[in-house]
Amino acid sequence: MPVHLLATIVNGTSGNATFGMTSGTNGCDTNGALTYSGESLLSMNGVLEEVAQDMATGEGEALTALSVSIGVSGDDRAYFNSVMHENFASIFPRQDVSAGEVMQQITAVMQNDQKLAKYV
Repeated sequence: MPVHLLATIVNGTSGNATFGMTSGTNGCDTNGALTYSGESLLSMNGVLEEVAQDMATGEGEALTALSVSIGVSGDDRAYFNSVMHENFASIFPRQDVSAGEVMQQITAVMQNDQKLAKYV
């Protein structure tokens, strides 16, 4: 236990994770959308449902995380949230929609929006 505690403290304060992400030494690549094992983050368990709930209300942590993962700047996030909320029915056309279909719809909505098109 003491060794794990020491590792947690050192890893959290030494900046090695930050260095690894920014330098690319741990396999991170900032040239594309944020993914997990080559799949969209929406494919991860529970995230799709949380995004749907947040998108239905027009705000929330999951929707913010989605906008960050897409690369939407802080200045445009409120606008992103409102556009996603306005297009909820087309992004989630049915209850059993897949994560891939949702991402395709989000991309299509963003491409058709003059302000958000720069992010896709």
